[in-house]
Order: sequence, then structure tokens, then C-alpha cells
Amino acid sequence: MAQELLTLLTLAGSGAALYLAAAARVVKQYERGVVLRFGRLRERIRTPGFTMIVPLVDRMHKVNMQIVTMPVPAQDGITRDNVTVRVDAVIYFRVVDPADAIIRVEDYRFAVSQMAQTSLRSILGKSELDDLLSNREKLNQGLELMMDSPAVEWGVTIDRVEIKDVSLPETMKRSMARQAEADRERRARVINADAELQASKKLAEAARAMADQPAALQLRLLQTVVAVAAEKNSTLVLPFPVELLRFLDRATPGRPAGHATARPPALDRPGAEPSQDVRPPERPAAGQAEMTNAPAEHRSMAGTEQGRRRS
Repeated sequence: MAQELLTLLTLAGSGAALYLAAAARVVKQYERGVVLRFGRLRERIRTPGFTMIVPLVDRMHKVNMQIVTMPVPAQDGITRDNVTVRVDAVIYFRVVDPADAIIRVEDYRFAVSQMAQTSLRSILGKSELDDLLSNREKLNQGLELMMDSPAVEWGVTIDRVEIKDVSLPETMKRSMARQAEADRERRARVINADAELQASKKLAEAARAMADQPAALQLRLLQTVVAVAAEKNSTLVLPFPVELLRFLDRATPGRPAGHATARPPALDRPGAEPSQDVRPPERPAAGQAEMTNAPAEHRSMAGTEQGRRRS
């Protein structure tokens, strides 16, 4: 009798151990458990920790509540301004209702991935190329709104959508490079033109100031000569400036009697008669004298010949 009782206790313990092994479940901190009993949803969602289910009757689905990072495959599309582009993106989403994520959709991950691809192609057709290149934040917000509405019914919320890369055809890249180069050249020409305009204004002001002060003009000329002579060992031939002659003539206080100062005729003061230089007549050369007398001898010989013919 005791032996039979011991056998029964052993069998009962083994059965209890098997039952516990089949019924015991552990739910992790970032998970939630959804239990279906005979295919019907149990209202109570199993929280993290140790939990029990009825073996062969209940079936528990664990749902990850963490934020999921899902890359979207690259999509080919045509923008509103008829440019062919290839765009890929990434989605950040998480499950907020584990029961809806299990009951309402077969595979919420696959559903979110397909919805992201269709939404990306749709927004490509509504956008221009400049928006894809420079205004991505607005497109990201548009994608998030397009995906969030149907995802809520699946117990999923879209945290963020980011466009990763926009690939352009090689012909479009070359066209954009030429356009950027032309724009840079245009800006450079505008800057150079503005600089030349400002420089011309400053030069005009300096010219007016030097016109009022001839001595400043001569000083500037001498400074330029010194600078040029310092760079190259060369000989400079400069005309004698008229303004400097007039300035020296006015600056001379007086001349001693009997001391004559030669002045160039064209450089004298206005209203004064030009000075005349008395020079002795030059003696012609021997060749010139013979050439001068030669026509007279020819004329005398011609006259004698005519007299003979008349007689």
C-alpha cells in the first residue's frame, strides 16, 4: 500500500511539473502578452513578469513595445517637375496597443513597410526636385501624417520618418553642376563690377582733389617713379610737366638785374608775348650753295640759246 501511494505521489509531482512547465510564461520588461483562449481574445493583457496560461487551451503572443527602426527600400519616382529620382527612407514606429497589433492586422511590420513605400512614391509625385534637396523637413512631416492615420488602426504609432538619400541621374547631376558653376560666375562678375564701380568713384574723388592741388599731383608722380625704379633697374624718360614750370615761375621771388632766364615760348604765362631768340644766320654748306647756284646758270644758258634762234 505504501509503495502504491509513493508511486501515485511521484506521478502527481511529475504531472504538476509538466503542467507548470507548459503553463508558465515569462514576459520581459519591453514586452506585453496577448492571450487567446480557444481563439478568443482575453481582455487582460499580460504585463512583464511571471504569468500562467492554461496549456492546450490558451495561446499567448508576445508583442515588442520598443521603437522599431525599419529601412524603406529605395523607390523610383518622377517628381512634379518631371525629374526621375531614386529615394530611400527610414521609419521609426512603435506599438501602442498590442491587442490591435495582433487582431487587426496579420503582420504589422510588413504592413507598415508596404505603407511606407506607397506613401513615399505618392509624395514624390507631389513634390519638386528643389523640395527634395533643400526642404526635406516638410516632406518628412508629410510622410508622417500620411502613414500615421492608417497605422493608428493597427495599434501602431509613427514616431518619425526620415528621407535618407536622393539619387539623381548622371545627366541631371551634370546639368546641376553647370547651373551651379554659372551661378557662381554670375555672382563673381557682379562682385567685380561693384568693386570697379566703387574704385572708379574713389579715383574720381582723388582726381578732383589732385586737380585742386597740382603739387599733390607732382608728388604722386614722383612717388610712382620711385616705386617703378625700385622694382626694375631701368631708365625712365618723363616729360617736363607744365604745371611744375608755372609753379616754379610763381615761386621765384625775384631775379637780379642783367640775369636773363630763358622761358619756353609755349610754357609762358597767359597774356604774355612769347620770347624770341635771335640767332645768327646759318652758313649754308658747300653742297647747298652749288645746288642754289645751279638753276641760275641753267637759266642763263637757256636765254643765250633763245637769242641765237631769234637772230
